[in-house]
Amino acid sequence: MALHKKKYQNAVLYLCQKLKGEVRGKKKLAKLLYFADFDLYEKTQKSITGDVYRAFPMGPVPSALEEITAEMAKNKTLVIEHAEGPEGYNPTEVYKCLTEPDLTVFDTEERNMLDRIVVKYGHLNGKQLEELSHAEAPYIGTELRKEIPYELAFYRGTDFSDS
Repeated sequence: MALHKKKYQNAVLYLCQKLKGEVRGKKKLAKLLYFADFDLYEKTQKSITGDVYRAFPMGPVPSALEEITAEMAKNKTLVIEHAEGPEGYNPTEVYKCLTEPDLTVFDTEERNMLDRIVVKYGHLNGKQLEELSHAEAPYIGTELRKEIPYELAFYRGTDFSDS
């Protein structure tokens, strides 16, 4: 699967925009992208970002996330701030969009899926999303640090009746 850079960048901007202009935490952003890609794959056999996800102790992580967001920060479409976390915790990355997402890069299904992700998971924090992703077949069925096959999405049994 090839990386869809434009869709990837605009998915990040779209999620930020829909969540009051920011996504708090790299973990949260990583999991929202995971749910968007794997839900869409389960439904249509395609992914939005085209990224490769790996199974890490904190759940699925998209391989190109750092690179994509760093490039977006360089191009001034995104700001990555570091907010102090509670004592004993690392500072949290806060992703804020500086530009509107270009929605023309998405087809209707992709856009509907991003909207569904915002409604279904947008209010959860990184830890809650981590726990949800840990309970899913793609994560459970993959050895730590290995690539998570998109095909494992078919073992999730997601209810799409509301979308």
